[in-house]
Amino acid sequence: MFDLSNPLLVQITSSDPGRHWQKESLAAIDAPPDTETIPLPEARWSPTDRRTGVCGVVSPRVLALREGGFRMYYSQILPRSGFPQGANDYDNSTTRILSARSSDGRVWIPEAGVRLSPQTGGAGDFRVVSTEVVPCSTADGSLRMYYECAWGPQSEPNTIRSALSRDGGLTWEPESGIRFEVEGSNVSSPRICYLEDGRCRLYCHLRGQGIISAIADKVGLTFHREAGCRIAQDGEYDAFTAFAPEILRVQDLGYIMYYAGYATSNRAYILRAVSKNGLDWHKESNPVIRPGGGTCDDAKCTEMCVFPIPQSGTENPVYRMVYEACDGTANNERGVWRIASAISFS
Repeated sequence: MFDLSNPLLVQITSSDPGRHWQKESLAAIDAPPDTETIPLPEARWSPTDRRTGVCGVVSPRVLALREGGFRMYYSQILPRSGFPQGANDYDNSTTRILSARSSDGRVWIPEAGVRLSPQTGGAGDFRVVSTEVVPCSTADGSLRMYYECAWGPQSEPNTIRSALSRDGGLTWEPESGIRFEVEGSNVSSPRICYLEDGRCRLYCHLRGQGIISAIADKVGLTFHREAGCRIAQDGEYDAFTAFAPEILRVQDLGYIMYYAGYATSNRAYILRAVSKNGLDWHKESNPVIRPGGGTCDDAKCTEMCVFPIPQSGTENPVYRMVYEACDGTANNERGVWRIASAISFS
C-alpha cells in the first residue's frame, strides 16, 4: 500500500520493482511451534522450536501507515478440533487473521488481538484468509478488508466477503452480504485495483481456471465478473495453478502483476506479467523468485505483497516483497509455512 490519502493512488508507484530479488535470511513471520495449537496472537518463539507443519502463517498483506511504519495482515493456520494435522491437512484446518507492526518493513512484531476470526467472518470453524486491505472512498478514513470466506474444503464453493475498520485497521466489523462469488466454484486471493474513473476492479483466483477479474462501482460492494481470464493456467511454471495476483500501477508505464504459479502440486514459483490496460496480460518467461536457496522456501514460494521502502536522497524507492514460503519437510513436500521476504536489486 502506497498512499492512503487517496484511494486512487493506492497501487501507483514511481518505478518498476523489477525482476531481480535477493532473499533475506530470516523469516518475517514464523509459524507457531507444534505445541502451540492455541497461541496468543502476539506470541513470539525461538526459531529452533520444533515445527513440522502443524501450524503455519500465510497470505501477507502490507499497509503503509499514515503515522509512519507498516502493518502486515496475515493468516495463521492452526489445527481444527478433531483434525490434529493442522496446516498439513489444510482442507480441514482453521485460520484466523492477525497483524504485525514494523518500523522498517523488515523486522515485524506481532500485535495483540485477533483482527478477524473465522466465526466472526462467517466461516464457522474453518478459514478466513487471503486479505486485501484498502482505504474506502468515504471521507472518514475507514478501511475495507476483502477476504476469502471458506466454510469447508477447497473443493467446495466459497465466497469473497468484506469487513470494515474505523480505527485504522485494528478492529474489524464484517459487512453484510457477499462481495463476489462464482456459483458452484471456489474463489480466493482477492486483490483490488482502483481505476481512473473511481470504480474498482477485483482480481482473484478461480479454482481450475486461473486469475479472473470483476468490476464494481466506486463503493466496491457489488462486483460483476468480467469476460475472459486474465492469467490462464497454461505455462511452464503455472500449469497446475495460477493465483494470488499482486497488482501495481507504474506511472506512465502500465500495470505489473506478480503472481504465484504452481508448476506441479509440490513446486511453486513467483511469476510476473505486464499489461497496458489491466485486462490483457503478457506473461514473462522466467520466475522472479524460485524455491530453494533460502532458509524456508525449498518447496514453494507463493502469495506475495510488494511495497516500497523510501530511501533518503534517492528518487526511486527500494522495494521489499513478503511472500508465503514452504520448506517441504513433511510428506508430499508439504511442511512449515512461514512468511519470508526478499528485496529488489534492479
